Order: sequence, then C-alpha cells, then structure tokens
Amino acid sequence: MIENFRKEDYKNTVNLHIHSCFSDGKAMPQDIVKQAKEKGLRYIAISDHNTLDAYLKTDILKEDMVIPAIEFDCWYKTVFYHLLAYEMDVNSKSIKPFLAKKENETKKDIVRLFSFHRHPKKLIKAIHEAGGLAVLAHPACCTTLNLDKFVKTLVSFGLDGLEVYYPYPAKISKLLKFTKIEEVEKIADKYGLIKTGGTDFHGKVL
Repeated sequence: MIENFRKEDYKNTVNLHIHSCFSDGKAMPQDIVKQAKEKGLRYIAISDHNTLDAYLKTDILKEDMVIPAIEFDCWYKTVFYHLLAYEMDVNSKSIKPFLAKKENETKKDIVRLFSFHRHPKKLIKAIHEAGGLAVLAHPACCTTLNLDKFVKTLVSFGLDGLEVYYPYPAKISKLLKFTKIEEVEKIADKYGLIKTGGTDFHGKVL
C-alpha cells in the first residue's frame, strides 16, 4: 500500500510516523486514531520505538486507516539511525528478537543509544519475513557524512524506502542534519526506493 502514496498524500491525508504513549509519545493509540479521523486523514501509522504494544494491547488494527508500523533504533558501524517497518504481521516470530526487552528501550532513555544487537541485514530480513517493508527514517539525521554510501549499503541488505516527506526544519533535528533534504529525494530516486513521510508526532494533539 505505502508504495502507492505520493508527495501530495503526505501533505494532506497520510501520516506514517506517529508515536504513542507506548513509547515516547503522549497520546493513547485510540485517541490518535480518533484525532486522525477528525482531521480527515485517510491513513496513519503508529511507529513506536522498538515496540508493537500499540497494536498488541489495543484494537486499533481493526481500523482500516491504520497501517502497522514500528521504528527501530539501530547502529551500523559508526552510524546511528532509525529503521521503520511497515505493513508487517505484528505477531510475526521473525520480528520478536528485535523488540524491546525492557520499557526503557522504548522511552527517552540513553539505553536506546546502545541498540547494537539490531544488525541491518538481519533486521531487514526479519521485516521482509514478516511481510513488511523497511524504510530508513529521517535520513538527513543519520550520523553519516556520506548518506548515499550508507543508503547503498542498506539497499544491498534489502532496504525498500526512504522517509523523504518529513518536516526536518520544524524539529530539533534541524541542528543535527548531516544531509540536505533535497539530496535525500535524489538518493531515493537513484536507488528506486519507496518515498514515505510523516510528522514524527510525539504529542497529545495530532
């Protein structure tokens, strides 16, 4: 499904990067869905850090507008990055080894910076085995000085997409950008990757 969304969709009716209280967000998943409907959104994805509890402990997947998702904290060599997974089976056994074992692995906690057990090759393989798609989150914020080379490596592991439509200037990540946003879109085109987008919402009011 997400491969069919376009830039205009992410401007108006689709938000594929939302965090709930099951990780470092503030809103309940049910409230996020309600607000999304009120705002006229067609599709949303709650992509909590390292946990699928928003889906496993609520009934939000009954809503047609909800696309299952998760955001993994990862390292590859010296690069810290976030990898989004979409459309996977939330009960898949392949995903379970990569999920948080403790609550502080999902919250704003320094322990999340030490997620060395999620090798991208193994993680992307697990996402695919679960029927999902792997997308590099907010690529301009990855701690690499050569995003093209890094993305090329992830593509060799099976990466499916890049999060292109993301409000970088509105976030603290403006201070942490290593790559221009325009370059991200060019890299996505270069490797034929799916382009996704979302607001990286963490608040109470969508």
